[in-house]
Amino acid sequence: MKTLKLSLFLFAITLYGCNEVKETKEASLTNETETTRDQTHTVTFPSLDSLEVTAKVYEIDMHSPVILLCHQARFNKFEYEGIAQKLNQKGFNCIAIDQRSGGPIASKPNETTQRALKANKSTEFIDAEQDIIAAINFAFNKYKRPVILWGSSYSSTLALYIAMENEKVDAVISFSPGNYLSEYKGDLINQLPNLKKPMFITSSKYEAPGIKELISKMTLNKHQVHFTPNGNGHHGSRALWPNQEGEEEYWKAIDHFLEHSIISL
Repeated sequence: MKTLKLSLFLFAITLYGCNEVKETKEASLTNETETTRDQTHTVTFPSLDSLEVTAKVYEIDMHSPVILLCHQARFNKFEYEGIAQKLNQKGFNCIAIDQRSGGPIASKPNETTQRALKANKSTEFIDAEQDIIAAINFAFNKYKRPVILWGSSYSSTLALYIAMENEKVDAVISFSPGNYLSEYKGDLINQLPNLKKPMFITSSKYEAPGIKELISKMTLNKHQVHFTPNGNGHHGSRALWPNQEGEEEYWKAIDHFLEHSIISL
């Protein structure tokens, strides 16, 4: 009887050990797969005034279109965490940058802002333009192709100005822009008719009348879209954050634009 109990005990230990090894191996394979799929990495490059800019690259390959993602006021590159991965799934490389005009999101700092403050550099909205232009140059040199410039709030205003004059920008996506940089860049309402590139412009429902005024002198071509949400929507690119009310209708509109106005570029 003792021999039988001992045999059963040893069998149980052996079975447990085999299962443990199997689980460890499966966990290892899972981690290996996740690591293989994880094409994100952090980079830095100099702005036009040599301030180091931090960016997160979400890369699927070296041949697909590239979207440069610029955040809103008091935010940083993590505004696009989740959004960038979804854009990867749709076939786009993404680069999300920390502009010097920004701040932390939860525990995630804006590294470019920190450097600018340490160097006693101005961090007003207009000061971030040089960071965006430097990021366009970085993306263009890396992928050897023009970029799709995507802005949120103040950076979406800068994106519209930049897209009109920068040959390294193929198209622009603008979430909640305004005409509040006219002191530095000239009246945007009068300049936007010069923008002939593909454009997607949107906002919250509350902001929609302001967008209509902004584009009032434009005659939109077939690759230019003004999207107004049916729901209340949200300010800036956070309208696309997971679990945001109304995110689905924004994504549907973005998908249609990317498919019909961008893929053909």
